[in-house]
Amino acid sequence: MIEGRPIKVWATDPSSELVAVFEHIARTRMHDVPICNRSLQIEAVGFQRRSDGHWAGAMITPWAINLLCLPGQPEAWPALAACSKHDWHFPSGDYEFTVAEEESIGNYHLCSLFSPVLEFETHEAARLTAIAAAHALFAEPLAAPAASGNTTSRRAFLGLGR
Repeated sequence: MIEGRPIKVWATDPSSELVAVFEHIARTRMHDVPICNRSLQIEAVGFQRRSDGHWAGAMITPWAINLLCLPGQPEAWPALAACSKHDWHFPSGDYEFTVAEEESIGNYHLCSLFSPVLEFETHEAARLTAIAAAHALFAEPLAAPAASGNTTSRRAFLGLGR
């Protein structure tokens, strides 16, 4: 429970319901907001379960592209008030999310990637960016290149000897 309200738990992929909710927000509260990029559509991409059972993916809207985390297990979801911060661990690293509340979604966490999204000329460009971000979130970090035994000094690189 968060502030006396039960936590909405997502047993299956939340993408279609998220799209419906954010389409409603786009038609109502965000309809005439000048930061909206009318080239972009509402789309949820890359949602998958984390190892703890919660859901994470990317949400594209005409006003932002965000990473979202939604509860998949009620007992493991942090009970935090809206606007609080929470660090989520992913294979690629730790990321700070902001706690949000939407009546039809319930409590969820978001990490802003782009806001506003005016630099995207097409929805496809925004979509590819969101897919890459969602994929990178779950990817293991790249290993640092192995140091070779043949390191060259700056002097040698510049032709000044060793």
